[in-house]
Amino acid sequence: MANDQKLILVGHVAGGFGVRGEVRITAYTADPLALTAYGPLLRADGSHGLSLTQTRATKDGVVGRAKEIATKEEADALRNLKLYVPRDAFPAPEEDEFYLADLIGVEARDPQGLVLGTVKAVQNFGADDMLEIAPVLGGPTWYLPFTKEAVPDLHLSDGWLLAVRPEEVGEREPD
Repeated sequence: MANDQKLILVGHVAGGFGVRGEVRITAYTADPLALTAYGPLLRADGSHGLSLTQTRATKDGVVGRAKEIATKEEADALRNLKLYVPRDAFPAPEEDEFYLADLIGVEARDPQGLVLGTVKAVQNFGADDMLEIAPVLGGPTWYLPFTKEAVPDLHLSDGWLLAVRPEEVGEREPD
C-alpha cells in the first residue's frame, strides 16, 4: 500500500464471542455489515489486520469469523485492534457531500486568509463534531466546533476551509 494512501478507521476488535473463535467488532460505519464489503481490514500502519468471512449484525457492530482467528483466545488477544480501510474503498460522495475523513490535512484559514493551522483530526466527544487544529506555528492543538457558524465555507478541492474562531469566554462576573 502506498504511504500517501489515507486510511479510514472503520472499527475495532471488541474481543472474542462464544467458544468457536468468532470475533466481535465494534463498527464505526453507518451499516456495520459493510465491513465485509471493504475487503481485508488493515492495521494503522497499513499492514493486514483481518479478513472477515462471515458476519452478522449486532447492536453496535458485527460478530463473525475471520481467516486469521481459529480460537476464542486468538480473538481475545486482538482486543482493541483498530481496523482501517483505504479511503478509496468508499464510494465517491455525491456533489456537495464529503466524508469527515476528507477534512484531515486541509488548511484552516481565518476570514482574512491567514493560515491558522491544519486539521489534524475530527473528534466527537459526545455533543458535536470538533475539528482538531494543529497550529501552523506549532504548539498545542486547539478545537473548532464543526458548525456552520465556525466553519462557514469549505473549499476541499482547494485544500482549505474558512475557520471563524469563537469568542473566548472569560470568568463569569459575580451576581
